[in-house]
Amino acid sequence: MPTKRPHDTNAEPPSRNLGAPRVPTSPGRYVTGGGITVDSSVTPLGDQRAEIDALVSRLDSERGCMFESSYEFPGRYARWTMGFVNPPLCFEASGRTFAIEALNARGEVLVAPVHEALSRCDAVEAISLSQTEAGAAVLRGSVKPPAAGFAEEQRSRQHSIFSLAEPMLGLYGAFGYDLTFQFEPIRPAQSRVAGARDLLLYLPDELLVVDIHTRGATARPASRRLLPDPSLDARPGPPSVGAWRLTYDFTVGGRSSAGLPRSGLALPYVPLPEVARAKKEFEVGNLFEVVLSQNFAEPCPDPPSAIFRRLRSRNPSPYGFLINLGPDRGVDGGGGGGQPEYLVGASPEMFVRDAKNIQTILADKKEESELTMCTDVDRNDKSRICEAGSVTVIGRRQIEMYSRLIHTVDHVEGYLRDGFDAMDAFLAHTWAVTVTGAPKPWAIQFVEDHEESPRHWYGGAVGCIGFDGCLNTGLTLRTVRIAGGFAQVRAGATLLYDSEPAAEEKETELKASAMRDAVLRPDPPPASLARIPAAASSSARVVLVDHQDSFVHTLANYLRQTGALVTTLRFGFEPAQLDALQPTLAVLSPGPGKPADFDLSRTIELMLGRKVPLFGVCLGLQGMVEHFGGSLGVLSYPQHGKPGSVRLTAAPGDIFAGCPAEFQVGRYHSLYSQRESHPACLRITAETTDGVIMGIQHAELPLAAVQFHPESILTRSDLGVQMLVNAANKLRF
Repeated sequence: MPTKRPHDTNAEPPSRNLGAPRVPTSPGRYVTGGGITVDSSVTPLGDQRAEIDALVSRLDSERGCMFESSYEFPGRYARWTMGFVNPPLCFEASGRTFAIEALNARGEVLVAPVHEALSRCDAVEAISLSQTEAGAAVLRGSVKPPAAGFAEEQRSRQHSIFSLAEPMLGLYGAFGYDLTFQFEPIRPAQSRVAGARDLLLYLPDELLVVDIHTRGATARPASRRLLPDPSLDARPGPPSVGAWRLTYDFTVGGRSSAGLPRSGLALPYVPLPEVARAKKEFEVGNLFEVVLSQNFAEPCPDPPSAIFRRLRSRNPSPYGFLINLGPDRGVDGGGGGGQPEYLVGASPEMFVRDAKNIQTILADKKEESELTMCTDVDRNDKSRICEAGSVTVIGRRQIEMYSRLIHTVDHVEGYLRDGFDAMDAFLAHTWAVTVTGAPKPWAIQFVEDHEESPRHWYGGAVGCIGFDGCLNTGLTLRTVRIAGGFAQVRAGATLLYDSEPAAEEKETELKASAMRDAVLRPDPPPASLARIPAAASSSARVVLVDHQDSFVHTLANYLRQTGALVTTLRFGFEPAQLDALQPTLAVLSPGPGKPADFDLSRTIELMLGRKVPLFGVCLGLQGMVEHFGGSLGVLSYPQHGKPGSVRLTAAPGDIFAGCPAEFQVGRYHSLYSQRESHPACLRITAETTDGVIMGIQHAELPLAAVQFHPESILTRSDLGVQMLVNAANKLRF
């Protein structure tokens, strides 16, 4: 949401940076308003991929955060990456109590100025300096309760744990669901663990930043800042593209962090050793009649970094993250042991159920009502703190495509009134109607009364409160919480009067599926040409039968990537041409029309008579089905240039060796094999989620085919090549 106002009523709205860090902070020395001397440096990253990947791995055992936008949408999302490990300070809160702990010697330098700043904060009821059991400096305190008798427009200005962030700023981490009770109190109904964290924020002094689409910086006011901005330059600068490392050293009160190690306590991730025992010790939340949310739990043998990498690869999203929250000891627990807690996520703001096509979703009245309600409540949240007339819907029912879901979005903006800042905007939206309901106070109470367990981090937010007062957060929805060797995924569905319980339950399962998949299904070994046996790749001779298709040469290109010698013949070729080539494999290309238009049955007989194995693509599959006695149907909605999700059956056959159990493909077809007449000799090896046959292999003969296009840009190129490698190597008489 925009958090800055135009300078005057005639000013143009500020440019949207879409969360991207834009340009590096200028290096040099300066003094903050809090009296801290800061020496900043900026160095370019060499191999940015290696640097970022190493940071992700370190988060398995070291505290810190990684935030990444790997999804682009015009005017809404840009791609960027920002992360750090071993921050000097940690800010935890539980209810209205808080603890600010130095995590290393560099943090010890900052404890005194933070203590001084918070001592002047009117919201602080009590604060004291002590030490943890490990000897680290820690500030402990509490926040005053809100005053009585305030106007609703001033609700976000009342005392809360967020009041502490304003004197500090520059904080990165996670905001728990229960923080909303500081803005909108409720009647507690659930049992909560004493001291459980509602908030965990870090103050880093070294960040890695990658800005894919960098924009020029614009001046930002330096109101009430304690430390410099690690990701946004306060001075104008030229556009630049790149990746950089930002580092800061602080000097205050005769102490300096210069030369001190950027270190911290390393606690490696430890999976549970006994899965059977683990399942008995952990109970999964149930789905209620109201279908508010459902909790899934699985033992998690792989480290959090592996889960993050799988999500990043399989489910690109506008807001991906990996956060090592450190041990959850409770704010009064001292510096004892305990295993780290992690959050791994990929989170757009709102989801709708998995529709077959965009037209279906746009015509769905329930979906339209749900989004309309969400937008009206969001406009209300913004109107609490925004200038009159500035709250506008600038995009209505926009479509965004994700790996397993279609996402509809209304884009709403508003400009803050004088006297309000980004923190007010954040509080006014705790939490979004998409995770609570409307009217919001009653809906929040309903969630409290009817869900079986506290939401913890689910439904809250992750992100950063910049040193310049700007805020960049994403909802904690599609998120895996890893603690004690378990991975926990929570998902909910929005209920309206016309909701269908079975459909809502299916929606929660769908929303959780990508997260659970990342936990349960490891990535297969990378498909690469190096895995192709040299003899097989060098000796393969392929005849590609062209059925007047516009993709045949891309298919030939893919075949050549396997090392095969490829000759393309237009259908109707003379048998003598085939005899001269002596192929070891024939590939039946896609094409328009029906198999009979190209006399495909003749081609199949020709190949089988010469003991040439066959692999078919699209029309090729349809030709095999008809040749062996099956019949074809016509899809109710043609799938031309459409992405589709294909899952392997229990008998995936040779063609899919090395492929994941489910993956996206490109579809270009109107015809399909009808199950009721599908030949028994052609085993079904793959299908869509709605049951359309996508792969077949003959039970005895070396014949196989796929209905989708392995050469399409919508199909992962490595998987497309892998299927052709398998066809060349495994289909033999």
